[in-house]
Order: sequence, then C-alpha cells, then structure tokens
Amino acid sequence: GKGKGKNRKRGKGLEAEKRDLEFKEDGQEYARITKMLGNGYCASYCYDGRSRLLHIRGKMRKRTWINVGDLVLVGLRSFEADKADIIHKYNADEARRLKAYKELIEPGEGSDEDDETFAFDSSATLAATTEEKV
Repeated sequence: GKGKGKNRKRGKGLEAEKRDLEFKEDGQEYARITKMLGNGYCASYCYDGRSRLLHIRGKMRKRTWINVGDLVLVGLRSFEADKADIIHKYNADEARRLKAYKELIEPGEGSDEDDETFAFDSSATLAATTEEKV
C-alpha cells in the first residue's frame, strides 16, 4: 500500500514544546485567516481593521499548514497596503496567551458601553446633518 514502505516520510515530532511568544513589532500586524485562495495565498482580516491578501512565505510553505480561522503574524508591505506576508502561525495555546496579554482586541470587544454610546452619537450627528441639508 501507499505510505507504508521503507521510504515513507515520518511525521514531525509533535510541537508540544513551548516556543517563545512572538509579539508584533513595527510593520507587523496580527491577522485571522478568512479564506484559502490557493497558490500560497489566502484572504484575511487584520486586527487593524483591514482585509488583506496574504502570501505564505517560502520558508513556511510546505512545513507549516495554515487553515481558515488560524491566527497569524503578518509582515506589512510598505509598497502595497492591501497585501502582506505571513511570518508566523500561532497555535491555539499561543493565541489564548496573546489574548490574555491584551495584544489581541477582537473587533466588537472591549468596553461595550463605549461602543454603544459611540454608535448612538454618530447616528445622532448623522441625523442632525441630514436634517440641516433638507
């Protein structure tokens, strides 16, 4: 059968050992994968509020499998704002630790009261400006 012979590739050791947590630096951002596009590309939602096209760098291509919903660290491009390169993939434990360190602020999280008052204020000013124009 296939994969049982002497030439089969053995699985890598389970990456259970603790790695140092990589925090973002200048020119980097956290992103959540939204869609796999193929050919080493995927669509993502970055935590600065933008959607970007991500490229899986060659070093990670066949070694680190990236799936929809994964949390990754991306290197932003100074010359292309809507594209970035995946630098590092966080496992579930690392993602939880990042959240605990308050590095990740999910959209819609934080203080709910502020969000509601802000939404109310912006709609009130919008209504006021539309009435003035009439």
